[in-house]
Amino acid sequence: MKSLKENFQKAHIVIIGSGIIGKFNALELSELGFQITIIDPAEPQNSSNAALGLLMGNMYQKRRGRSWDLRKQSIELWPHWIKFLQKFNNELNLEKPLIQLTTNEEKFKKLEKFIYENNDISLKILEEDSIFMKNIKKAFQTKNLKGMISLKDGRINAISLLKTLDKYLKNKKINFLEAEIFKIRKSKNHWISTTKNNEEIKSDMVILCNSLKAVDLIDNLTHKIKLKPVLGQAIEVDINDAEVDLLSLPKQFNIDGINIIPKSKNKLIIGSTDEYNNKPEEDTFDKLTSFLHEKPSWLVKGKISKKWYGIRSRPDGEPSPIMKHIEGGLIICTGFYKNGILLAPACSKWVANEIKNYFS
Repeated sequence: MKSLKENFQKAHIVIIGSGIIGKFNALELSELGFQITIIDPAEPQNSSNAALGLLMGNMYQKRRGRSWDLRKQSIELWPHWIKFLQKFNNELNLEKPLIQLTTNEEKFKKLEKFIYENNDISLKILEEDSIFMKNIKKAFQTKNLKGMISLKDGRINAISLLKTLDKYLKNKKINFLEAEIFKIRKSKNHWISTTKNNEEIKSDMVILCNSLKAVDLIDNLTHKIKLKPVLGQAIEVDINDAEVDLLSLPKQFNIDGINIIPKSKNKLIIGSTDEYNNKPEEDTFDKLTSFLHEKPSWLVKGKISKKWYGIRSRPDGEPSPIMKHIEGGLIICTGFYKNGILLAPACSKWVANEIKNYFS
């Protein structure tokens, strides 16, 4: 009788989608000994390309239900995976802390209540006289900011993470096929994935991690999965103004839903996620700099040196993300909305358990 390990080593799994979720699943499954093929047309608007990598785990205010369980598990798993991946890139790290600010008094009261009720020592109201708050208010020329700091949350550089995962996958000799799958079908005990060039790839299982396009490959009349497009976008702004030193600011913070990452003394990244859109409007990037009632003078004079975006997906009619073993050997893992990087470890752990049970 074959051992479970022998079954794993002989099983071939196709992962459709090469973003953070697809690659993380490949990482977890290859460590278990499975043969992996990743298939993706490698489009520049891949949702992971626009990710800024802010991990809002402990800050999440709904501390119950499936969404919190996934976040909690990922928070616990990330330190292990960072240590593991540092063998392929010793500069990969989780930059802490993370600061969340608002100009809205009602939102701030909710933050205060959340911290008081949960009694989490890693979460604190950011005091008015703290060095972080003083420097932010000075730089942004405003007094109307309040918020909290999470000592456990932070940021992983998304581009660095993708490149590190690529190094790992290359080291493990993971197959990568640059193609677009337009059809999958079950044939006896196997799955056949067909590319637009009519190439057929045979596998024991298929994992759909290709965002919005995942629903095009399944029978929607049976499974009734709907996704809406969500636009993730960012700009890099060059600041040539002696009145502000961006390195005096926290390494990452959020003001009313806008993520801000000082990259150097005179370079700033600003990003956000906008609902149900798949292409930036002409003035969208200008809107990214309007997160305060009045822009500071140095930001008004700043020049956009780079801008980019990626299309994400959000489930329509059910919670995010969609993680389902929808039929024998076919798993869908998509619709992560803003939380693909944060939830990648918990997602890949769930997929691995589903597959181990499938082959048991």
